[in-house]
Amino acid sequence: MKELVFLLEEASAKATLLPRLLHDGISIRLISFEGKQDLEKQIVKRIRGYQNHEARFIVLRDLDSHPDCQALKQQLIALCHETGKAENCLVRLACRELETFYLADLAAVERALQITGLSKKQNTSKFRTPDALGSPSHELKVLTNKIYEKVAGSRAIGQHLDLENTRSPSFRNLISGIRRMEHKLLVSN
Repeated sequence: MKELVFLLEEASAKATLLPRLLHDGISIRLISFEGKQDLEKQIVKRIRGYQNHEARFIVLRDLDSHPDCQALKQQLIALCHETGKAENCLVRLACRELETFYLADLAAVERALQITGLSKKQNTSKFRTPDALGSPSHELKVLTNKIYEKVAGSRAIGQHLDLENTRSPSFRNLISGIRRMEHKLLVSN
């Protein structure tokens, strides 16, 4: 069975990832962990022990306050190499947090949370490049007057995110990576 397996730092990421992105014939499995340390502690065991030989794995983790994006990514890639299945793994980081993806698409936030006027703020300097924000989750709570909640908000907003949005490089890289992994699955025997 052709399958994309997402290893996710937390449940809110599970609520966000978009089955509408994938073609028929590819199953998805979303495995969420209890934070980044739990994810990192279990990556090798989970991937190594996964029984479906046609599965491809996408590891998604927030950068949070980690000072070096490349070093963190290399650390996660090294864990994938320990599994013996590194060629079937892709690592992506949300810079800084998953909420960055939402701040890059305020029209989706507006529709999902039924808050008028948010999309007008998209072209302000703060929201043109949301990957540069220090605390996207805090910004989103302030912007939505505390209506946004991690899991429920992620589930609602994820349904409306524009998959072609380029305001967040980390979102763009995630989407292109998912599409690449999907393509590999579709062309494999």
